[in-house]
Amino acid sequence: MIQYDFVTFSMGQLPDRAEYTLLADKVVLLLRYPRYLLLMKTQYGDEAEMLIEEILRQGKDTASRVIIRAATRLKESLKVEKVCLVTLRDKFLVLVNKQFVMRCPYPSEEKDVPELTIKEKQLYLPPDINLKGLSDLEEGKPGNPGDEGICWRVNLDRFHQDFRDQIMVSAISRRLDDNAGELLRQLLKQMYLRTEPWVATSNPVPFTELREAVRKQSSYPLLAQYVDQYLKIMEEDSSGFVSKVGDSSGGQYSLNMKTAFIQLTWATIENIVMERFGSKAARIFRLVKAKKFVEQEQIQQIAMIPAKEAKLLTYKLLEENFLQMQELRKSLASNVPNKTFFLFYIDLNQVARMVLEMCCKALYNAMTRREYERSENRRMIEKQQRIELITLNMKEQGATSEQLAEIEEMLTPPEQALLEKVRIMINRLNEAELQLDETMFILQLYLSYQI
Repeated sequence: MIQYDFVTFSMGQLPDRAEYTLLADKVVLLLRYPRYLLLMKTQYGDEAEMLIEEILRQGKDTASRVIIRAATRLKESLKVEKVCLVTLRDKFLVLVNKQFVMRCPYPSEEKDVPELTIKEKQLYLPPDINLKGLSDLEEGKPGNPGDEGICWRVNLDRFHQDFRDQIMVSAISRRLDDNAGELLRQLLKQMYLRTEPWVATSNPVPFTELREAVRKQSSYPLLAQYVDQYLKIMEEDSSGFVSKVGDSSGGQYSLNMKTAFIQLTWATIENIVMERFGSKAARIFRLVKAKKFVEQEQIQQIAMIPAKEAKLLTYKLLEENFLQMQELRKSLASNVPNKTFFLFYIDLNQVARMVLEMCCKALYNAMTRREYERSENRRMIEKQQRIELITLNMKEQGATSEQLAEIEEMLTPPEQALLEKVRIMINRLNEAELQLDETMFILQLYLSYQI
């Protein structure tokens, strides 16, 4: 578990004893591994996907062993006798350069309980791999690739950085259009040249540099023509993703990461309220959000909902902790009793943590249900797999269509209908897991920017 970075250790109360800590957040990230691999396949190709998958499988390993295992898998999948080790090595170096993989810390033996440490300048130092030694190892001969003892692991923060950027670009594209989304993508690229990736607000980006970067993108001619208008629209938009911070160099613009994820979290929670309680409850929620503090009578008047129904929905949201209530006492005169006001408001931090906990419970329920469906129909699923394997072997042997049809008839129509129902159910649960993970990711980013 230490190898997979699920557990850390440190010196305990006794100097010669280690204390171990389980990192629950890292364990939950197992669900995100398919997204990491999809990102690699989309941006850097099949070789990069194989390399990252091998590192994730082992937790950490040397570059040479990762490359050899990836080469073996590629030969099996492509059904070729040899793959180019130079291509795999170069792809690994690209992943190091882009900081998707990084060196593992080394144990220091100075203390009874060793500490894992590494200098920051060594984290992304490319490995020097001997291709002759690598080729010898692939052929089963003794060889020395030159990287023994230097282990690598996946830099999950780098993947999360790309996921964050995708969410922001997608949000702006839906709110405005694809040109605005591309402009935000270019703004993010320029931001990384002068700003740390996880700051709440970026350093200013000059308009001249941004315009030049946009002009190089020939696939968006309309954006290149109206880049200043798009910037003005994004600056004035209520989402607050972009703000103008100066007039030099044609204007300077900053990206507001913290503000962006506050707005995305509001939108996420409003959608959850809409789905759980209906449109009228969502209207009340948005009203309280806009007013910040509001009395029950004001909710009934402004939301234009009948008094009884408005009161019922308001207290339902209060009961489910989407709204909070504050009691205020006001003294009108010395001889008049105090008057009490009950104001409704929203504590976004509290609501975000509550929804995050709800997502974790829903995720567990979805996983449990999926395993239940598989175990209940295990025999039927295994029968289908055996029939598919027999059909595949018969096709390779040149079987006729009548023979193949006879094999397929081993599954009766009721069994086929049941298997289709199970397949649809499992696919829906898998899709629910992905959507829950994306919601959790937005809420986690919001909470991290509040620290």
